[in-house]
Amino acid sequence: MGNKILELQNIKREFRMGSEIVRALKGVSFDVNAGEFVTIMGSSGSGKTTLLNTLGCLDKPTEGNYLLDGVNVGTLSRNELARLRNHKIGFVFQSYNLLPRTSALENVELPLLYNNAISSKLRREKAMKALEAVKLADRLDHTPNQLSGGQQQRVAIARALVNEPVMILADEATGNLDSRTSFEIMALMQELNQQQGKTIVFVTHEPDIASFSSRTVMLRDGKVIRDTMNENKRSAREVLASLPVSNDY
Repeated sequence: MGNKILELQNIKREFRMGSEIVRALKGVSFDVNAGEFVTIMGSSGSGKTTLLNTLGCLDKPTEGNYLLDGVNVGTLSRNELARLRNHKIGFVFQSYNLLPRTSALENVELPLLYNNAISSKLRREKAMKALEAVKLADRLDHTPNQLSGGQQQRVAIARALVNEPVMILADEATGNLDSRTSFEIMALMQELNQQQGKTIVFVTHEPDIASFSSRTVMLRDGKVIRDTMNENKRSAREVLASLPVSNDY
């Protein structure tokens, strides 16, 4: 657990809007170790989106250092950033971002298309393994409109896993799902974290979702106001088992 995947050192991000300067992040510092499951919380305007864009290497801080798996992101060119993103980070979005006319298997293969070192045969094998990890091996030929919301999010998680990234970065990944399906996705996240040792950073505004992680970083007005271990971490599997029986998947 001692290996640091993320290191944020006094991260500041300012935007100029007309004659005004908006200070979205005002000196954010925290680390995430390999194998941690961390949620980042904060209301609208807290700096959560700006921080997410920084963590995902989509934006560079105005000041401070961000190290991802030992690499100082601020020193990289645009092409180097794109390469780092593709190899080190698996993204999971609220709206799934799947290609509509493309099978689950082909959607999962997408990140590997940018890697010339991987043959089409190996690409397919890796994608099938990722779909097996999210328990969707029997749906690999289905297009998104043939899948439920929860299944689509599982495909998105498989796509995030396929490159074997050092971190899964999830942005409100349960935001479009009903409660039962949200708990199913969180149970999957817990399994990936606990059984496969995946490092997960999960951005959410829902306290009940944060309670499934081992640690919560709370933002307000561009600053970290709380960084606490979750002493009473809940098991999503147990929560699912306590729900009334439903015929829906």
